[in-house]
Amino acid sequence: MLDIRTFPFEPLVDALKAVAEPTRLRLVILLSQFDLTVSELTAILGQSQPRISRHLKLLVESGLVVRYQEGAWAYFRVSDDAASAGLVRSLIGWTDEADPVIQRDAERLEAVRSQRARRAADYFARNAESWDRIRALHASDTEVEAALLAALGRKRIGTLLDIGTGTGRMLELLAPRCERAVGIDASREMLGVARAKLDAAGIANAQVRLGDVYHLPVERHGFDLVVIHQVLHFLDDPAAAIREAAGALSVGGRLAIIDFAPHQLEFLRSEHAHQRLGFSDETLRAYVEAAGLEPLSTDHLVSTGGETGDLTVTILIAEDPQRLVAGSAADRETVSS
Repeated sequence: MLDIRTFPFEPLVDALKAVAEPTRLRLVILLSQFDLTVSELTAILGQSQPRISRHLKLLVESGLVVRYQEGAWAYFRVSDDAASAGLVRSLIGWTDEADPVIQRDAERLEAVRSQRARRAADYFARNAESWDRIRALHASDTEVEAALLAALGRKRIGTLLDIGTGTGRMLELLAPRCERAVGIDASREMLGVARAKLDAAGIANAQVRLGDVYHLPVERHGFDLVVIHQVLHFLDDPAAAIREAAGALSVGGRLAIIDFAPHQLEFLRSEHAHQRLGFSDETLRAYVEAAGLEPLSTDHLVSTGGETGDLTVTILIAEDPQRLVAGSAADRETVSS
């Protein structure tokens, strides 16, 4: 459990005052489980929107809760700050899950989650045919993911940023190796799919946000690993996106790019909005070097048999050339077997 003593005295008093009210404590418990909107919280707690908004404002001011915008919608969640998260964990540990009020909130939260899952499934079903057509042209997702994990090795990942997270698959794959994972996507519909999948998988240390690949809504130099999975071919300026991704890397952090090698499948441009028909190794290396990174490895996956084999998948790993202090404990850590 995180140590709440890292709170300075006055902010700790303010935080305790903020949750020392029934509705606000209920809000904190709910937001520790799921990112929610005001309207969703209103439905769960059965209170007016102005009342819920006032309580949320106080919680945000206390630092326990953060607000972020996603188009016209505003979402709320418990803060990632270590002291705030530690205090919330302690508070939840002291609550009785069998309390009728807590149980009722949990039941209504489940209804909200089910509604989101239905919306996500509907969107996924409407688009599945086009996605499956592209998947049939290259190595299976299982092969690509295995190759990515092998390329990354067993080095511990503290913080992960997945740019263009889509359905959140990279978060599902890598979040178990992370302390914190963030996915960014420009599509609210895709974020809905990602949230539903992460929730179904029980992944609590990952979150998704609406954002632009050219102007990432995250802290600079805050991530040990940044992933750009099948995104660059949609962009009109891939080099700019890689420069922005490099700016999010911590000292010694790594960038993983997964995309297609050069190909001649024009239908992907005309029917699926691909701006680029793949990237050569030389082009990808030039992009990462121009962003101040050092290429470490490049792997290729060529599928064979059946209808596959038309697209080669390239996995490039690059690193911030700055190094952590040699022999530091953090650099030696690896994920447990």
